[in-house]
Amino acid sequence: MLIMDFRHWGASLPRDRQYERYLARVGDLEATDTEDPNLNYGLVVDCGSSGSRIFVYFWPRHNGNPHDLLDIKQMRDRNSQPVVKKIKPGISAMADTPEHASDYLRPLLSFAAAHVPVRKHKETPLYILCTAGMRLLSERKQLAILADLVKDLPLEFDFLFSQSQAEVISGKQEGVYAWIGINFVLGRFDHEDESDAEAPQELATGRRRTVGILDMGGASLQIAYEVPTSTSVLSPQQEEAAKILLAEFNLGCDVQHTEHVYRVYVTTFLGFGGNFARQRYEDLVMNETLNKNRLLGQKTGLSPDNPFLDPCLPVGLTDVVERSSQVLHVRGRGDWVACGAMLSPLLARSNTSQASLNGIYQSPIDFNNSEFYGFSEFFYCTEDVLRIGGRYHGPTFAKAAQDYCGMAWSVLTQRFKNGLFSSHADEHRLKYQCFKSAWMYQVLHEGFHFPYDYPNLQTAQLVYDREVQWTLGAILYKTRFLPLRDLRQEGARQAHGSWFRLSFVYNHYLFFACILVVLLAIILYLLRLRRIHHRQSRASTPLDLLWIEEVVPMIGVQVGP
Repeated sequence: MLIMDFRHWGASLPRDRQYERYLARVGDLEATDTEDPNLNYGLVVDCGSSGSRIFVYFWPRHNGNPHDLLDIKQMRDRNSQPVVKKIKPGISAMADTPEHASDYLRPLLSFAAAHVPVRKHKETPLYILCTAGMRLLSERKQLAILADLVKDLPLEFDFLFSQSQAEVISGKQEGVYAWIGINFVLGRFDHEDESDAEAPQELATGRRRTVGILDMGGASLQIAYEVPTSTSVLSPQQEEAAKILLAEFNLGCDVQHTEHVYRVYVTTFLGFGGNFARQRYEDLVMNETLNKNRLLGQKTGLSPDNPFLDPCLPVGLTDVVERSSQVLHVRGRGDWVACGAMLSPLLARSNTSQASLNGIYQSPIDFNNSEFYGFSEFFYCTEDVLRIGGRYHGPTFAKAAQDYCGMAWSVLTQRFKNGLFSSHADEHRLKYQCFKSAWMYQVLHEGFHFPYDYPNLQTAQLVYDREVQWTLGAILYKTRFLPLRDLRQEGARQAHGSWFRLSFVYNHYLFFACILVVLLAIILYLLRLRRIHHRQSRASTPLDLLWIEEVVPMIGVQVGP
């Protein structure tokens, strides 16, 4: 019996990879079909410093290729909007009342429970991951909050949740998750042999080149990128520093699949975000100005008529810097080059070639064979007012930033009123754009040593029309073992199906063989009985006489006691 599996035949047909990716991106923006029984769901709560957000993700059954990751996407409601909800303040506000931590998160989980099909609740994993705000609390307060979540949430919600799924993650973990998220969305974890016009340059191993990330928020700065397994000769101190800043992990479903083993350099610089850097700069300006006044007997910045001329503010803009009881009056003079020179000491660089910001070791970057994405302030600085976001070009950016700083504040405000800037730009952005553009430029080129003509930096807010969160990388990493489970289940089903087909084909032959053996046994038995009966019939008379002679004399004999 010949059995053909048309599914395998269909899977071998050539497909247009580029067209498939296009359809997948369009599908990402459509409402999620909650009636599809083959969809699985997962929840990630990002407990940040200012608030908490819950993200609902979904993915279809694994495709059966052990080299592929789960196809995880953010769930969208009936209006095709991302299923996400945010509450304020941050969970660290529960530090003194940890028994209310579960009450704090209840609105988020109720929101998710209303979107995930009820039949899927018990198999939907829930991860509660806390970041910067919780890191500032003592370990005792952290554990008290997490303990309340683990104890009370399972009593009200049926999600798949255990003690290990509520944790305070480090800045290093957050950076790794962000790196995983952007590379997953860009398809850099796809290991395909087919070549297409959209495929990036591949490494010598046949694996696609991953992208690095740069992310500058208000308080901190982060960098993460893949490094080769072989590094240059390092001193013992550098080797120890490298171990702390390098993360090696396997996104494959088990240790045997090493195609998804990655080694990533990741570090976070607290105080190097745009807003905190401005505060540090103002502290520096105030201290230097007041010290200079005392030494030289001057009164610079002590009154509006004699302000400190700030090169990092647009021409003519007046402002006041207050620290405790001290006040410094400043007026912008719009000198972007001088601003960069004043910011250089804030980078806190060391003289070693392998050190970046704050004297921290930086793993070497092959700038001739690398690619980076810049998020948050890297995008705002290039796009909100300069309108040159996207592909970054150092000289072009420097010229545009210098021209902006040199404009009069009155001209800039008039342009803002006329709607010539991005809709995301506000007066705060206009005021500090000169400073932040100079800070970003210094961090990138002087701090991280990027060449001034580096061509492979893309500044972005959305990737394929969606915001990329580190939570996507987190759930991808947390669920990396699920494809192995699906593969085992599929293997069991295939084994059972094969046994069934084989038994269907061969069991009737086995049945007839058994019947034949039984019939032969019966025939042989009957033939043997016939032979025995024939022998007994010929010897029946002497035996009967012998029996009579032995038995008859005993008749009538009484046996006494």
